[in-house]
Amino acid sequence: MSMPNGYRNAVVTGASRGIGAAIARRLVAEGMTVHGVARSGDGLAALAQDVGPAFIPCVADVRDVEAIMARLDGVEIDVLVNNAGALSSVRPLVEQSAEETEAVIALNLTAPLQLMRRVLPGMIARQRGHVFNLTSTAGRAVLPGTTAYAAAKAGLSQACHVLRHDLAGAGVRLTEIAPARVETDFYLDSFGGDSAGLREKLFTTQRALTPEDVAATIWAALSLPAHADISEIVITSTDQAAGGQVFAQHRSS
Repeated sequence: MSMPNGYRNAVVTGASRGIGAAIARRLVAEGMTVHGVARSGDGLAALAQDVGPAFIPCVADVRDVEAIMARLDGVEIDVLVNNAGALSSVRPLVEQSAEETEAVIALNLTAPLQLMRRVLPGMIARQRGHVFNLTSTAGRAVLPGTTAYAAAKAGLSQACHVLRHDLAGAGVRLTEIAPARVETDFYLDSFGGDSAGLREKLFTTQRALTPEDVAATIWAALSLPAHADISEIVITSTDQAAGGQVFAQHRSS
């Protein structure tokens, strides 16, 4: 199978489940070798057994960039998908612990920046590559109780703008994908691990995106000729519009 633009090797973070697993499946199905990064060795092993030897597990915390790069030693990475992310709770910033806030920023902003810092030099040297950063509509609209997460995703979005300027002419493409609600276990921690309650609340009466929708979007952008870069994609359910307004009642002292 002839790959677009000569791409052969991809790295997908958060690949053991949900959106990451769907992206890995799609890229392998299209003929790529995918190095899937996640902390769950069992999840990665199950996916590898399902999709075959073109999926190579890389068990590591995405925040440990040096460990990831050690496992990828010698691999010419053509495609990087910064997908890993988490939202541990949905509540106001003042109700979060300092550790919780720091962890959200480290996972959703610092980790993808550090991984790009390590991967991009090889792409620039080969004048070939494509980076995908998954942000969120939370970084563009107000979703109550997501201050740190929204700030991290907005920061990653702005980093994409700057990087496209810095990479102009280098032969490296960069695409930001900002999904709205996707039917995964992403919000499971916020629901105290109650999977049934999560699905009843978020997915039973409303049509959400699926992980395969996001994977198809990535493949569409990846398949364009090398001179064409879809720089930003906001993908939502037909039934969803992000954001809203509130006019709170004044509380007199």
